[in-house]
Amino acid sequence: MFRRSLLGAAALASLTTLVAPVTAQAQAWKNFPDKPIKLVIAFPAGGPTDITMRSLADNAAKVLGHPVIIENKPGAGGTLPAQALQTAQPDGYTIAQIPLGVFRLGYTTKINWDPIKDISYVINVTGYAFGVVVPTNSPFKTWADFVAYAKANPGKLTYGSTGTLTSPHLTTEIIAQQAGIELQHVPYKGSADLMLAVVSGQLMAAVDSTGFAPQVEAGKLRVLNTWGEKRLPKFPDAPTLKELGYDIVQNSPFGIGAPRGTPPEVVKRLHDAFKKAMEEPSYVATLAKYDMLPDYKSTADYTKFAQDTVAREKAIIEKLGLAKPQ
Repeated sequence: MFRRSLLGAAALASLTTLVAPVTAQAQAWKNFPDKPIKLVIAFPAGGPTDITMRSLADNAAKVLGHPVIIENKPGAGGTLPAQALQTAQPDGYTIAQIPLGVFRLGYTTKINWDPIKDISYVINVTGYAFGVVVPTNSPFKTWADFVAYAKANPGKLTYGSTGTLTSPHLTTEIIAQQAGIELQHVPYKGSADLMLAVVSGQLMAAVDSTGFAPQVEAGKLRVLNTWGEKRLPKFPDAPTLKELGYDIVQNSPFGIGAPRGTPPEVVKRLHDAFKKAMEEPSYVATLAKYDMLPDYKSTADYTKFAQDTVAREKAIIEKLGLAKPQ
């Protein structure tokens, strides 16, 4: 009996040793966050993404009780924040914007991580309103003029985007393929540099989100088309791609991800805070300045969206002949 008592005591002590850290960890997650959170975004300061995400972060900070600090990490087609998650601690204190380009990364370059398995998808928040713009002194008054010049001058019509293999770049290449034209692509790191290049005449055209609106309203740029389901109220004279005969709608949804292995309790806390932040009138108003709309997807729905998009992007990359050599 004495031996059985000793064994029982030892087993109980062992169980207590195992349970204590779990309980402490659960308590720690219950108190999350207890310090500032870093949100890494894929584009430079001052552009539509930066401005709208700062509004969202400010709202989320009020819910979380601690600051959400923006870190801009532009370049590499918007995929640097997702790559940063691969070396971050899975504790919820480093999160990142996940642009659509992340889902095609594995097909275009060699990476040692998986965009599905190695990111915890938290919440989808919005998407962009895109269009093609040219300087107001351009001879291209309509999209038909643009296409006619490109057909007569293969490879000579230059256009810029916010990066190689971004949604604006790839969608333009799909449009060009369908139109039977060849264009010359020039990548930039963000909207500010891109707009400067097209306004100054360094480029013949630019493809971007409607961060170009101030330049259009100032009479410096003209919109040839937009890429949504319907015409944008801000640019009622600009036809959609569908109106021009292309069966294309592109709004490039994006959301927020965390490192793989982030505890579900932390993911839920982040999801709930950013969902509430999305519903604040101040965020909706900031989005509206750039013709963007809230586009909520829950953690489960956003994860499913990521899985479906990876499969879809593979077909696009292969169609354009941009897949990396095996």
